[in-house]
Amino acid sequence: MSGKKHLIYNPEKECMSRDEMHAWQSAKLAETVRREYENVPMYRARMDAKGVKPEDIRTVEDLKYLPFMEKTDLRDYYPFDLLASPRSEIVRIHGSSGTTGKPIVSGYTRNDVDVWSEMMARTLTAAGCTKDDVVQVAYGFGLFTGGFGAYQGADKIGAMVVPMSSGNTQRQIMMMQDLGATMLCCTPSYATYLGETIREMGLAPGKDIKLKAGCFGAEPWSEAMRVRIEELLGIDACDIYGLTELGGPGVAFNCLEKDGMHINEDHVIAEIIDPATGEQLPYGEKGELVFTSITKTGMPMLRYRTHDICSLTDKPCACGRSTIRMSRITGRTDDMLIIRGVNVFPSQIETVLVKTQGVAPHYMLVVDRVNNSDTLEVQVEMTEEMFSDTVGQIENVRRYITEQIKSVVGISAKVTLNAPKSMPRSEGKAKRIIDNRKL
Repeated sequence: MSGKKHLIYNPEKECMSRDEMHAWQSAKLAETVRREYENVPMYRARMDAKGVKPEDIRTVEDLKYLPFMEKTDLRDYYPFDLLASPRSEIVRIHGSSGTTGKPIVSGYTRNDVDVWSEMMARTLTAAGCTKDDVVQVAYGFGLFTGGFGAYQGADKIGAMVVPMSSGNTQRQIMMMQDLGATMLCCTPSYATYLGETIREMGLAPGKDIKLKAGCFGAEPWSEAMRVRIEELLGIDACDIYGLTELGGPGVAFNCLEKDGMHINEDHVIAEIIDPATGEQLPYGEKGELVFTSITKTGMPMLRYRTHDICSLTDKPCACGRSTIRMSRITGRTDDMLIIRGVNVFPSQIETVLVKTQGVAPHYMLVVDRVNNSDTLEVQVEMTEEMFSDTVGQIENVRRYITEQIKSVVGISAKVTLNAPKSMPRSEGKAKRIIDNRKL
């Protein structure tokens, strides 16, 4: 045992035995498949094409016989053709704008909003939140699920909620001080920016700022960035995972052990597949994460391919929860960069940068093609201390980063060190990649 005090919102569900969970999931899966088959013509046609009927799906093991769903399905059948409930029962629409084509939207029934709120209550509780806490929500509110999810979870716990939304950093910090915020919910890149600004203002975490923990997600981040956030803010930084398509943030979350993210298995079933063949992989093997929602009634997703790369484990956790855990996301199958034949994930480069003295965690990867050969430039911002060093010392840092990227990623990159505060700051999801090969 770690000696940490672990809070569990719903011990009955989060600590049920594996046999109990299997029985629960099997029953809910069969129910959801029937609903989908009867109400969604697209999925009924796909099941018929595979020769699968609802009565064939009796247990979790039968999941492998079902067809996959993809994000493109939500665009192709936008906006309501994937609803499994009457439109009169849809009380909320959430979605993401995306960068091209139609947006991704998902319809939520009253049941779905309640399930989502429960998952986020578990998430915040695992980070140490109680009704006595003050939760500052700096995720955006709107079609994006982040702000509403954190708000609903904190509200269900009975905590005081400060729905700040994203941006307006000076006001964020003022409200943190004046209201005594103890929990922070935002993207990890914005948490880093807040921490830097708080330090620059001469404020002391633990004294002027009362934060004790934070739940950060909505963009990929590395273990090294977690350490950085914890140092800047003096808090426990917990990872959360979610997708609008599956019910928003709270699908999985860190407990204070921070050893993988507990999956809310009574609401979703997780699989890892080989992204090339679609075959299921065992616990411990890295592959593409696939989720099936088993309690969502508005727009259930069956075998939804997330394109996120991670692994699963069923090893016991010291916190007492019995749910399986997913590892940190290490990349994506669809935004993975292939540079000169090598698979490159931004998280690999971020790990190098965050561990390097003299540079700040603000960077951009610029990929191009020159004379039929791919090029990679890593632009990173120097700290004030490094900027004031000699040219020779700056060159040593640049050379060190270049060597580390070559060692970790396996390809050479041009490293450009930029002046402090010269790179754009993100108050939402950080844009990390410019791939000029696609233009």
